[in-house]
Amino acid sequence: MKIFAIGMNYAEHNKSLHDTLSKPERPVIFTKADSALLKDGKPFFIPDHLGRIEYETELVVRICRLGKTIPQRFAHRYYDAVTVGIDFTARDLQRQFREEGKPWELCKGFDSSAAIGDFVPVDRFKDIQNLNFHLDIDGKTVQRGNTADMLFK
Repeated sequence: MKIFAIGMNYAEHNKSLHDTLSKPERPVIFTKADSALLKDGKPFFIPDHLGRIEYETELVVRICRLGKTIPQRFAHRYYDAVTVGIDFTARDLQRQFREEGKPWELCKGFDSSAAIGDFVPVDRFKDIQNLNFHLDIDGKTVQRGNTADMLFK
C-alpha cells in the first residue's frame, strides 16, 4: 500500500504557516509509510520525542486502479471512494526540515500520523469538487474545509 499526500494545498493554511507562497507552482507531494495509517477507531498516542504535534483535517481519496501519468480528464476513473482523515504533523520538526531543505517524511510520516474514517463511494456525491468536511473535538467544531478550496484538484 502507498500513501501519497498533497502538501500546501490550501491557500489559507499556507498563510497560517507564514509561508511566502500562498500557491506553489506544482503540488507538493510527499509519502507516508503504511505504518502511518491509523484506522478502525484505534487511539492516537502523541509521540513525546517529536515536539509539538498539530493536526489538519483532510479529504482522503481511495485509488482503485493502477496507472501512471493519467490525463486529468481520466482521473475520475482511478478513484472510487472518499473519506475524511487527520494528518498529524510534528510542526517544529517540519519547520526545521523546510529551512534546511530536507524532506518531510519524519515529521509527517511517523507511526499512526494518518487517521482515516470509513470510505464512502464517490457516486453518492453530486460533486466531489464541492464537498464540505469538518473536524469536531469534544463536540466543538475546530476545523472546516471544502474541496472547492483546494489549490490542486
